[in-house]
Amino acid sequence: MGGQKFQYDDSGGTFFYFLLSFLALILIPATFYYWPRKRVEDPEKLRKQCCCELCVRKRRIMRNAQPWQKPKNFAIQFTIILGWVALVFIAYKVSQFDYEMANFDPYEILKVSPGASQSEIKKSYRKLSLILHPDKETGNEKEFMKLSKAYQALTDEEARKNWEKYGNPDGPGAMSFGIALPSWIVEKENSVWVLGLYALVFMVAMPIVVGTWWYRSIRFSGDQVLLDTTQMYYFYFHRTPNMVLKRVIMILGASLEFDKKYNSEIVTRPSDDEEVPALLKKLDKLNEKNKERPLCFAYSIKARALIHAHLSRIPLNPETLEKDRQYIVSKCPYLIQEQVNCVNQLILLAYARRVKTLPNIETIENCMKLSPMMTQGMWLYMSPFWQLPYINEDNLRIFMTKKWPIKSLQQLAQMKSEDRRQLLRCFNDDQYNDIMKSLGSMPYIDFQVDVRVMDDENPTEVTAGAIVTVTVTLDRKDMSSLFGDDTVPEVVCDEDGEPRNNSKDDKDKDKEDKDGGGDVEKRPAWMKQKKSAGKKPKKQTKKPRKAKVEDSPAQAQGLPAQPSPAASKDGEATPTEKKKQPKEKEAKDNDETDDTDASEDENVSEDEKNNAHHEDDDDEQWDRIQQKLNRRDKVLEGRSKQSHSVVHCPYFPGDKQEYWWTYICDRKSRTLLTAPCHITSLVDSEEYQLKFTAPRWKGVYTFTVWLRSDSYVGFDQQKDIKLDVKEAPAEITEHPQWDFENSENEEQVEDDGHESEYATDEDLPEDDS
Repeated sequence: MGGQKFQYDDSGGTFFYFLLSFLALILIPATFYYWPRKRVEDPEKLRKQCCCELCVRKRRIMRNAQPWQKPKNFAIQFTIILGWVALVFIAYKVSQFDYEMANFDPYEILKVSPGASQSEIKKSYRKLSLILHPDKETGNEKEFMKLSKAYQALTDEEARKNWEKYGNPDGPGAMSFGIALPSWIVEKENSVWVLGLYALVFMVAMPIVVGTWWYRSIRFSGDQVLLDTTQMYYFYFHRTPNMVLKRVIMILGASLEFDKKYNSEIVTRPSDDEEVPALLKKLDKLNEKNKERPLCFAYSIKARALIHAHLSRIPLNPETLEKDRQYIVSKCPYLIQEQVNCVNQLILLAYARRVKTLPNIETIENCMKLSPMMTQGMWLYMSPFWQLPYINEDNLRIFMTKKWPIKSLQQLAQMKSEDRRQLLRCFNDDQYNDIMKSLGSMPYIDFQVDVRVMDDENPTEVTAGAIVTVTVTLDRKDMSSLFGDDTVPEVVCDEDGEPRNNSKDDKDKDKEDKDGGGDVEKRPAWMKQKKSAGKKPKKQTKKPRKAKVEDSPAQAQGLPAQPSPAASKDGEATPTEKKKQPKEKEAKDNDETDDTDASEDENVSEDEKNNAHHEDDDDEQWDRIQQKLNRRDKVLEGRSKQSHSVVHCPYFPGDKQEYWWTYICDRKSRTLLTAPCHITSLVDSEEYQLKFTAPRWKGVYTFTVWLRSDSYVGFDQQKDIKLDVKEAPAEITEHPQWDFENSENEEQVEDDGHESEYATDEDLPEDDS
């Protein structure tokens, strides 16, 4: 049996094949993904773009912010073209290789069958040699040599046996394995260079690259925030549990991302020594003399001053401080989200008694309020109309007229087109179109809340200590859906004059109100309207439940019941009862006739009702299982960072996605019930679940579900939910193996003298805030 033989590619054929396949695998996808192509804007998107001076300047700055983009595109094009030239050259080299002898089959060359006799082989050889002989006009020297070799292989008896048995006229040979590398790599005189190259790549370059990447990556969190910045946030939020908004801005300005020691992208100029003090004189209550570190550092004071200038819309030098402002403001959304996460973690640690002080809920809400302020470049006390183009202090008073008292952007969108144009008559047609474009791109959110106890037999009943699941449903539309007389949805008012939508959810709510159930929801301020002057609101009174009649002491002892005071001593009916007797008799007769008619179908209808009830329960349970599976699939897919559209924010130096926060809190006890859910993928409709533990004491509790925007001012919504917490069922103590004395003693110690962390509606007065 032949041995094995390893040989390098001396001719270079297999090596060129390797290069050809390697280049093709890289060049084809690289050309498809990295070839610079001119971006074609969506015509619909271009039509909706605002053309005000600020938006045009912002787009121009964004295009000029990447001066290296053209050289980068040229380098990519040159590299890809060079690779395709190399691929074509290698393909040409491969096509010139002679592989004619690679597949040698004597039967096929002589055009005879494998079982042909010697006479047939000779006859075919003579016939083909007359055609392929070099002396003939149709001759071919290469083909004639192959013909001669095939004739020799089949006419020699031993060679023919070797061919039929081993596939080779020379008999069994060594199995050869080709290595697609040129032979000069293993030559002795080149071994030093090969080993040097190997050591340079795998022992020097690769460790340096991996070490540099690891050193840079361990300094940042998952949201690309410096870990030192996160530690600073933890320190100050733990030190100041009740932090006001301006203090939050101070902590934001002290982020180490703005220090040149930690961030090489920060630029320090000699002109800062003159421009920054001049800017500080224009700003009030900046508290630049604070001695806390790093709040007193120069980079922190400069960043704080630029943030205040951004919120006050103070013009800056476009060559120096304006560039610094754009860089600082572009970093703020990630840093504010990190602040929210830090405060939330401190609240969780306080609940777990890992830290002593509990941050106030106003602290985390101030962090959330700062995000839309930075996006729109305005303070909270400013009117929300400042988010529209061309609106300034001079023309802001047009919204405060007696004829059209407009207080919110939603009310402006719901106006009739003629009235809206009359209200904005101080603007020309182009300016009016830009205002309507920016207003139409703003969100219109339908915010619905559903409260259930998922894993309980009765999901609508909340017991003490149960896991309450609040399903938040968000349906997003553009504000442009409210424009025009024909497109404005019909607003149906109830008896109190409050607006009410004809949606399915509102119909269900009306049905629940008729039944006496349903949660009390607080509408946003912009949806409230004036009540009609001529009608008084009707008070909704709940029907008292029928009290359960308890047995009297005489009945308990087996004695006859005492007659009622209304009955006469003779046992006759009173005059009032005599008047009721004819009516009761007629009603009794009618009931008897109805009972006789329905007696035949009574059993069948009861069975059908029971079957239908069981089928409904099975369908509901199956729907819950499907919803859980769908939510699990969404979690496994990961959160998307692409929302509905880009936010209209001319003062923000870049494109901003539209994100939201939703959470549940108790306004009376000022506690946070659920961690804020950061919604980053709201395109049309999304559904989120917020879970918390119900209070351990029975009573009626009022909690608030918040929806806050991180991009627009004045678009926050809240809804109140009332939980009637029932007493939890008694624990099962029949099995002795379940009784643990230590755990019972610990629970008694915890319960004795411990008050609920929540406040019922009867415990605390209403909070005006």
